[in-house]
Amino acid sequence: MNKLKPIIEINNQKYERIPVKTHMIHIKESIEPIIEELVKPKIEKGDWIAISEKFITISEGRIIHESAVKPGWLAKFIVKGVKKYPDDIGYSHPRKMQVAIWQAGFCRMLAATIIGGLTKLIGRHGDFYRIAGNRISEIDGFNPAAMPPFNEFAMLGPADPAKTCQQIEDKYNIPTIIIDGNNINTEVLGMSKNIPVTKEQAREILLDNPMGQNDELTPIIIIRKNNNG
Repeated sequence: MNKLKPIIEINNQKYERIPVKTHMIHIKESIEPIIEELVKPKIEKGDWIAISEKFITISEGRIIHESAVKPGWLAKFIVKGVKKYPDDIGYSHPRKMQVAIWQAGFCRMLAATIIGGLTKLIGRHGDFYRIAGNRISEIDGFNPAAMPPFNEFAMLGPADPAKTCQQIEDKYNIPTIIIDGNNINTEVLGMSKNIPVTKEQAREILLDNPMGQNDELTPIIIIRKNNNG
């Protein structure tokens, strides 16, 4: 987790971000005992929580080991043109791109590559991901900086983020969002009905990626209005 301020101000309102420390979740381990034992006792009226997509994905078992992925020619070709980031693997790993091809389909990814490449020449960006669709932007993994053993896995993203959020709210009366946060960007993947802010406001509150998704073991953040000062 980045060493960030625990309090952030958005639109003249301050929000406290309180990390919840957990153990390292195991593949297909239920998150309900974690919510019950570690989160619920800390919740105050008006609080809501943000959960890392990786935490949910591992719990759901939506992961693929690197030994099962052999990159084909299209994956190797596409990664030559993707943007490289100094602090994030992004889509520069051929195995990760191969997983995206499996998820979106070969023909769709080929079309996305051709059309996205052409429109990029005229200054338009993002068509590759829009055409590929199938939530491939949520795929994570094969990151050597990740905590073992999950540096060896690709993660497909939660099966139904909005449904999972609503199930948590219904059972524990805790409004919930699931976010895809990294050093490049933060996106809200799903949110329950009673989140007290808009989707864009929730994203801004968590845009600096305050979660600990490696050895910090804080993949859940409690967000609380701060009315002091």
